[in-house]
Amino acid sequence: MNKADLIEYVAKRTDMTKRSSEDAVNATLEGIKKNVKKGGVQLVGFGSFTVASRKGRMGRNPQTGEPIKIKPSKTVKFRPGKDFKKML
Repeated sequence: MNKADLIEYVAKRTDMTKRSSEDAVNATLEGIKKNVKKGGVQLVGFGSFTVASRKGRMGRNPQTGEPIKIKPSKTVKFRPGKDFKKML
């Protein structure tokens, strides 16, 4: 499922227009993006989004085999909720 499929699904489930559904999906995704940085987003029954830190490490350039230093970085971590896990 891609974003267009999700918008169409929301439109059918809620009897909203595709335009309104697109606005709702975009607002939801924007809210998640902005609030993950502020301490995470927890959607009960679905899961939680948090910021995780990756340590710096040594890697290899796949073309030359030369060792390279990979800098520390931050990423988003998703942990599914109990109800979501049961569905899988």
